[in-house]
Amino acid sequence: MTNMPYNEDQELDNNTSNNIHFRDILEQRISRRSLIAKTASGAVALALASSLSGCNDDNDSNNNNTTPPTVDPNQKPSTFNFKPVNKNLDDIVTVPEGYQANVLYALGDSINPAYPAWDDNNIPSGPSFQFRSGDCHDGMSFFGLNTSSGRYDPKQSENGLLVMNHEYINPTFLHPQGPTKPDGRRPEDEVIREMNAHGVSIIQLKKDKTSQAVALVQNSVFNRRITASTLMDFKGPVAGSTLVSTKFSSNGLQTRGTHNNCGNGYTPWGTYLTTEENFIGYFARSKEDDAKRKPEEIIALNRYGLKAGSNSRYGWETAIANTESQDLFDRWSANALATQSSEDYRNGPNTFGWIVEIDPFDRRENPVKRTALGRFAHEDCRASRLREDDNLAFYMGDDSRGEYIYKFVSDQKWSNKDINGGYTAGDKYMNNGKLYVAKFSNDGKGQWIELSYNVNGLNQSNSVYPFSSQADVLTFARLAADAVGATKMDRPEWVAVNPENGEVYVTLTNNSNRGTAHALDAANPRNYTDPEGGKGNVNGHIIRFREDGDTTTASTFTWDIYLFGAEAKMASNINLSGLNDNNDLSSPDGMWFDPRGVLWIQTDDGAYTDTTNCMMLAALPGQVGDGAKATTSSGQETIVGAQINDEKLRRFLTGPKECEITGVTMTPDYKAIFINVQHPGEDSASYAEPSSHWPASQTNPAAKSRSATVVITRKDGGVIVGETVQEKPKAS
Repeated sequence: MTNMPYNEDQELDNNTSNNIHFRDILEQRISRRSLIAKTASGAVALALASSLSGCNDDNDSNNNNTTPPTVDPNQKPSTFNFKPVNKNLDDIVTVPEGYQANVLYALGDSINPAYPAWDDNNIPSGPSFQFRSGDCHDGMSFFGLNTSSGRYDPKQSENGLLVMNHEYINPTFLHPQGPTKPDGRRPEDEVIREMNAHGVSIIQLKKDKTSQAVALVQNSVFNRRITASTLMDFKGPVAGSTLVSTKFSSNGLQTRGTHNNCGNGYTPWGTYLTTEENFIGYFARSKEDDAKRKPEEIIALNRYGLKAGSNSRYGWETAIANTESQDLFDRWSANALATQSSEDYRNGPNTFGWIVEIDPFDRRENPVKRTALGRFAHEDCRASRLREDDNLAFYMGDDSRGEYIYKFVSDQKWSNKDINGGYTAGDKYMNNGKLYVAKFSNDGKGQWIELSYNVNGLNQSNSVYPFSSQADVLTFARLAADAVGATKMDRPEWVAVNPENGEVYVTLTNNSNRGTAHALDAANPRNYTDPEGGKGNVNGHIIRFREDGDTTTASTFTWDIYLFGAEAKMASNINLSGLNDNNDLSSPDGMWFDPRGVLWIQTDDGAYTDTTNCMMLAALPGQVGDGAKATTSSGQETIVGAQINDEKLRRFLTGPKECEITGVTMTPDYKAIFINVQHPGEDSASYAEPSSHWPASQTNPAAKSRSATVVITRKDGGVIVGETVQEKPKAS
């Protein structure tokens, strides 16, 4: 990135505790809240009558309008019968025969008729991005819409709200000539554009019941953007704490914005959860700042990667305001400049790194940062399997090397009466409860350790950090987890909860240092060189666990490893899951169980991309403990889940060049599935020379690449991957 002196490594490898690595355990066991808040333009969203706008096409967009096959949409297939997509390097989204992929919502697309369509040659102003799609689409969820009540309807498929993250930006294609920094300062309009291109989109969709064609309702009153400047409330134990007191909100009850939203989640009452992942790199901190800080502040800042002398990722703090308040930009400098925290933004970083609840159906209230769930680099947040006799829980990973897996258990048992409860339900289930961190033992069992003030040594006498309140414990959850001896994990990415048995799956994407800087172990048992020269644990794997007694309040669990990524041609002691050319994958990342129990696995890879672009696969997994021991090419003994075949795991799509496939959700009738294509052409040399032209690669060879949402349907209008459960016509 031009003129951006930021090194992502500052966000990684900040766990210097002596806690045991998961590798060490496996080695022994198996020898791993106004209408819309003002944002950076000060404008307010228009409420207009609804109308349709069309979809762009990708691949074959012809609907045959045939009568859909009769099928019980809720029936889980026992095997897959669609033709697997071949590995390829094409600059399109490739889907199975009989399916079609249409581009629905791309970077800069207007969600308000007052704003014109995107034009590569006329990049719109920064403030206009309050009414346009943001960049780098990521996690997302579909919420059925009852058009009579205007509320959530979990059974509605023809009308709905699609809510999605915009994780970060690709500056090369967001500005007319890429990002600039004249005289060492970022231009105001560029910074406003970038801040508004972050955050979340809420868009209304309409689906044709016969053809399944999906379109954006451009004039919908529900359409809105939530950005890095949107007003938000704090709720939970940290709300009102001096730890989140800033010049903007001296009482620590509010903040502005959300950013670096990667994975996601949704609540059973019908709200969206967005996760703040690599938030720390958006802040700058001077080399001299340590001298103005208390020792415990320095400990916490270092543990989260904001060391003295840290540069910010995009330089937003350097902008000089002409149309906005200078305060909008100064907040990205985390220096102690005044006598107390309520007079500057030293605590700015503490206002990020949370789970944010958004009610897509309610524009009156601010989004809420739910502090009881802890602060760290949240990759994903998934609710437990719903049972009215069990407490509601949320499972989360901290996406950085050597970090931890957490769960939050609500004090409340789930009640279906709270559907459509909005933020009130959120207050009920997410403000009060206990946060736990996982510790894995060497016998295949695990323990949940409570992270509460004055429990497990989390108090002022703690040798890791002097915790003085529950606000301390939650704001610095990483330090609390260090102190209680949690197990270090290799970059816990997305989380998925099996609706059939409640088992929890976590992707661990890869580690090039495995076997070198990170010693080889049984939890991360592969150290090998792939055919392209990659070394270490090149292709990643997926771990899963089951709560003892199948209850979220369990203090212990049982775990194993479900799947190892690998190239099909690798030796069996590397390709431990037995993958073939129809299902081999590298670097599993995005992941989601649909309500039927089909697991969708997405990749964010750089190791196998000489052979194939990133992909999504459909899986029918078994359960914890269904496999056997195996020995890797390094002689390391480990446990592999049941061997995989392409009836239970097969490639459903591949993306365009240099993209990540991420974000997955479906309509409740399972007849439309949505995925996101993030940063196609991310390795482009310049704005003038894109290495990908997607999503217009088939119609405009000169087009610039843009992140976008794609909707995939079957040409016969049938259920996605439901071929094997279709009812045959009855004999006359």
